[in-house]
Amino acid sequence: MAVERAFWVREPGYGELRAVELPDPGPDDVVVRTRYSAVSRGTEALVFRGGVPASQHDIMRAPFQEGDFPAPVKYGYLNVGIVESGPAELLGRTVFCLYPHQTRYVVPADAVTVVPDAVPAARAVLAGTIETALNAVWDASPQVGDRIAVVGAGMVGASVARILAGIPAAKVQLVDIDPARAEIADKLGVEFALPDDARADRDLVVHASASEQGLTRALELLRPEGVCVELSWYGDRRVSIPLGEWFHSRRLTIRSSQVGTVSPNRPRSYGQRLATALDLLADPCFDALVADQCRFDDLPAALPKLISREPSSLCLRVTYDSD
Repeated sequence: MAVERAFWVREPGYGELRAVELPDPGPDDVVVRTRYSAVSRGTEALVFRGGVPASQHDIMRAPFQEGDFPAPVKYGYLNVGIVESGPAELLGRTVFCLYPHQTRYVVPADAVTVVPDAVPAARAVLAGTIETALNAVWDASPQVGDRIAVVGAGMVGASVARILAGIPAAKVQLVDIDPARAEIADKLGVEFALPDDARADRDLVVHASASEQGLTRALELLRPEGVCVELSWYGDRRVSIPLGEWFHSRRLTIRSSQVGTVSPNRPRSYGQRLATALDLLADPCFDALVADQCRFDDLPAALPKLISREPSSLCLRVTYDSD
């Protein structure tokens, strides 16, 4: 039985690498050698600090999670690797899998998705993020020529802005409190604004800042009858928003979006949605979402810095010595 290594949250705020024994693969399994994984700054940071509410422990489980919240737990879902063993049509192929940070792993063959040749493996780790953004766009149902704001220029918000920018005649503005995110917006081909300077009278606002202030500003930017799609995951934090004042007089709508369910606006399977997300990653603009990288061996030290908002990048990509 092969022995590999995996990252575990030992207790809230502390991570470690543990030895894991791989099971013998069955006839319908693949053995994948990880080339890259990535840390989702929002969800994984929440898991790392122990912020998943008890009521959401079952709902928040990742497909190949081990252990339970709050800890110890092996958690993650952005993994790209090479198939070393399995069905002939997958041998040697680069694949994406919703698997935690681990050097090698065994999963059913239908749990991996082949990465298109046009998508570099290092960029493909964003597939889970782009899938979330794609689902949000489907939930939002934007129209040609819409005036749109995306509040929160994190991984998901920035991805949403890039996808929305492809809608003909749409006017998309990415809004964030950090002026440094203007550079990210420029690379994504969208306009940037600080919250106080954001354009109002928007037909649609997508909120992804995971902050009370951001959600309030998102509602303020809407035109009468406008729609705010709430994409933030607050975990165990309570949020207050002004539902008095102009909320009712403008007849505003707040719509939830969550990647755990495929948008009812698009009758697609989970596999079809992920495949579409990978196709979108042929766009080199998405490289702007990854600005920091660490070795797998350094991940236990890198995650606490991520929680404290250092480094300031959107995505932390993890490289493996076997690559």
